[in-house]
Amino acid sequence: MTKIGFVGAGTVGTAIAVSLAKQGYDVSGVYSRSLSSSERLAGIVPRVQICNSAQELADHSDFVFITTPDDFIPRIASQTGWRSGQSVVHCSGADSTAVLEPARKSGAMVGCIHPLQTFAGISYAIENIPGSTFALEADEPLLGRLKEMATRLGGQWVVLQGKDKVLYHAAAVIACNYMVTLVKTATELWQTFGVSTPEATRALAPLIRGTVNNIVNVGFPNCLTGPVARGDMGTIKKHMDALKQVKDHPTIFYLYQVLGMQTIPIALEKGRIDAQKARDMLELLAPQELPSPSPAPRKPESGGPQ
Repeated sequence: MTKIGFVGAGTVGTAIAVSLAKQGYDVSGVYSRSLSSSERLAGIVPRVQICNSAQELADHSDFVFITTPDDFIPRIASQTGWRSGQSVVHCSGADSTAVLEPARKSGAMVGCIHPLQTFAGISYAIENIPGSTFALEADEPLLGRLKEMATRLGGQWVVLQGKDKVLYHAAAVIACNYMVTLVKTATELWQTFGVSTPEATRALAPLIRGTVNNIVNVGFPNCLTGPVARGDMGTIKKHMDALKQVKDHPTIFYLYQVLGMQTIPIALEKGRIDAQKARDMLELLAPQELPSPSPAPRKPESGGPQ
């Protein structure tokens, strides 16, 4: 059986290792700069050998996952001795297989498998992997093995070219990380009328879940609701007038304008507004000048989301 090793035992590496082991793959080795991280993974996956270096891990593995932070991947690839026929795969969303060129030159097969999922913690990551899409980049026969892994992990896969990776990852950041930013921004508005971040988050959560359900089940453009979808310029103007008064967070007004402008084409496609209404809303929302940066973030409230 192919022996699989992991260089890097953070949240991503541990979640993938545990998930593969559950599907019967022989996850046999781990190396991490943090011994405690290696010990944690070895404590979850039976019979995993803790290695003292990336080279020791590579020497004992047929298939190596590099699941370190992205900036360390080229160093691992260039400072480790690889062998012909070995498979070396990283899990970066933004980097192509070009960062593994030293391994390729040594005769190894190189690839990338990136789970399109959020990894806030190991247990949540393991739970979220099934149903996820995996972005793959590799040549055959390694590509076929990565497709098989994605399928056995309960996911779907999409094959990308190296040139596609950065925009693919930027899209993921917009959909995931910046959703956090948007919700946090909304909770800050609730604080202006005396509602704490935890309370606001609980109140907004059903709305967020409903929106995601509409995106998935209704689809674009019909999932869009709200004043832009209706062409309700009176409400938009009221929002803008009120947001101008939020002095502690001047960039929120600009954010509202930019997001509104991005929403107009979706509303137009939905068919509730005509081209003239779209032009009128665009003129209303178009920023006149960039605001000054917001003040430094305040210390998170006790008990609030981190």
